[in-house]
Amino acid sequence: MRAFLVVMDSVGIGGAPDAGAFFNDGTPDTGANTLGHIAQACARGEADEGRSGPLRLPVMDRLGLGAALRLASGIEAPGLGAAPEGLWGAASEVSKGKDTPSGHWELAGLPVPWDWHYFPDTQPAFPQTLTDRVCELAGTEGTLANCHGSGTVMLERFGAEHLRTGWPICYTSADSVFQIAAHEESFGLDRLLELCARIAPTLHEMKVGRVIARPFVGEPGAFRRTGNRHDYAIRPPEPVLTNWVQDAGGRVHAVGKIGDIFSMEGIDEVHKGDDATLMEHMGRLVDTAGDGSLTFANFVEFDSLYGHRRDVAGYARALEWFDAGLGALLPRLRDDDILVLTADHGNDPTWAGTDHTRERVPVLVAGRGAGALGQLAFADVGASVAAHLGARSTGPGRSFL
Repeated sequence: MRAFLVVMDSVGIGGAPDAGAFFNDGTPDTGANTLGHIAQACARGEADEGRSGPLRLPVMDRLGLGAALRLASGIEAPGLGAAPEGLWGAASEVSKGKDTPSGHWELAGLPVPWDWHYFPDTQPAFPQTLTDRVCELAGTEGTLANCHGSGTVMLERFGAEHLRTGWPICYTSADSVFQIAAHEESFGLDRLLELCARIAPTLHEMKVGRVIARPFVGEPGAFRRTGNRHDYAIRPPEPVLTNWVQDAGGRVHAVGKIGDIFSMEGIDEVHKGDDATLMEHMGRLVDTAGDGSLTFANFVEFDSLYGHRRDVAGYARALEWFDAGLGALLPRLRDDDILVLTADHGNDPTWAGTDHTRERVPVLVAGRGAGALGQLAFADVGASVAAHLGARSTGPGRSFL
């Protein structure tokens, strides 16, 4: 008996009841719908770069993806109308955020017990005391950027100056996050990671959720991020699903950035890489993970490569690629396994701005028959996975199994 909990980062399905309290460039998130709007754009022929026609997700649709979308937001998406063969529902978040830590902590059974700190969308965005501390730790006379922005734009704007001055590029977003970009060769990867690790306690005291190291390489006009990103997240203040599974004697495999998100709480093994590599890790773990184990995975590229960049066609290609990969995994599950597929927030590539969108998320379950789960809470996911593995949950969620 094993469990596989897979988070499709940012694949929201609209309909969050409190979306009007969250904004992108001054536009409320009311009506945002990542999956629904991608499907509609595909059907209109507006997402044909590298693919064509209606959005094709036959594996997830058979699990209940189209049904979950209709339940959450009432959208009838072209190409998503199969009769569900899995358990399916739509989950709403109670934490006051639309970010990675809030979504993942709550899926793992712990709604965030405080309000995150967010930096203002001004320039400078950071208090002088924080900038001074970064300079002290980095051994530089200043920093660059000090504003809200997309990571790729930050490299285009400040990368050349970073090479000339050696100053780290510090920026933020609508999330509770402090990001530091630096060139792996001229600044040094180890130096960047040490800087982020040493500044993280200061940010965590402010209730900033994550400090993210954003290493890059290349020359002006051709900078590119590397796979050596590292997140320094606040440690969850109470036990979560990973701890519950360990307490029950199970082993926990973190695939993708799960280990970073939970500050390694309850994690036995970490398996990283780009999404293609993560799919290979998933296949190996489906074949080899031991009884009582939890494999907790995050596939980030929906969000990082396509959602924030408002790339509808790229997002659609990623969804279709993932659906095919999932189709290769499901037949290899054991009879007493479950695989739970969900998301942590939305990031509608058709929406205003470049930030996440507040949405409900799908909850699809393979391995426990078919049926409608209805409207769920994020925390119900963690409680249900724990129940399947015979682990004692201590959060507010209720098992739907």
